[in-house]
Amino acid sequence: MNICVFGASSNRLDNVYFEQAEALGLAMAKAGHTLVFGGGASGLMGACARGVRKAGGDIVGIAPRFFDEPGILLKDYGQLIFTETMSERKTLMEDKAEAFIALPGGIGTYEEFFETLTLKQLGRHSKPMALLNTLGYFDPMVEMLEKTAESGFMSRSCLELFALCRTPEEAVEHCAKGDREPVSIRHLEEYCR
Repeated sequence: MNICVFGASSNRLDNVYFEQAEALGLAMAKAGHTLVFGGGASGLMGACARGVRKAGGDIVGIAPRFFDEPGILLKDYGQLIFTETMSERKTLMEDKAEAFIALPGGIGTYEEFFETLTLKQLGRHSKPMALLNTLGYFDPMVEMLEKTAESGFMSRSCLELFALCRTPEEAVEHCAKGDREPVSIRHLEEYCR
């Protein structure tokens, strides 16, 4: 299975985030899954890729050509595909993925996760989605989504479209077991009430 991983590119994080990202890569590779990611050598993306590499797994990096600067991309292992724009990169990552896991990250990670979640809500895919909730990082975001549902801006059903996972193994298991039937745009009202 190709699992797309979103995550921080920053190196200025608590070490436990790097440990968990690398453990995710190890768990993915040991289960026979391929990492699809943004190609970054640093941050949690790089740590996850190093975990996959340590376990002998496969990696597909996808990056816009303007990222091709010294030290930015992981070029020494796996396949690296270049795109012209960030939008093309994201589309290709989504197309190649059979599941998605978001590690803690900044606005880029949020944007990738929420676009993928929106596409799932609209029935454009039915791929499993998970958040790896290291140190409770995603708790405030999930609380915001719960408030969004309580206030009537979305259905509580949207909260069922992804899993909040405590460990890398739990996230990989969620992805491997698959997901329910795709959401139909014709039944969108149940997700928008």
